[in-house]
Amino acid sequence: MKIEDEIKSTVALDISKKIILNVLYTQNVITENFNEILKPFDISGEQYNVLRILRGQKGNPANMCLIQERMLARTSNTTRLVDKLLLKKFVTRNVCPENRRKIEVLITPKGLDILNELDPKVIEHEQYFSRNLSSSEVEQLNNLLEKYRNKQQ
Repeated sequence: MKIEDEIKSTVALDISKKIILNVLYTQNVITENFNEILKPFDISGEQYNVLRILRGQKGNPANMCLIQERMLARTSNTTRLVDKLLLKKFVTRNVCPENRRKIEVLITPKGLDILNELDPKVIEHEQYFSRNLSSSEVEQLNNLLEKYRNKQQ
């Protein structure tokens, strides 16, 4: 369905506005679907992102700055997210022995278990939205989105 129909617009939209509306609307559709997957596990998309970042550390701790830099939503309150994961026992948090001002965060076995359980559901979610596209269209869409996001300076 065209974006004008989705948002029930009665006026002609400039193509640049249509792109922005399409990206935002599509992001919301994807996010809503993803949140339904996460709901039974009682974690948010941002908490899931933190767990994935920590799993990628392969047993090495990550400080809050590293986590923040790798977040999809860089405006996330990383301290609050880690606090919530700590309460669920998905992560541990310790003071760095070399620099007492640094906090080191590690994923726990329980955190790894939740990710392992979520992995097949997340893969299915990721593939669901590209089923209407050929592999070359998927590649093209990805390239165009990267080009669109990485505007010329």
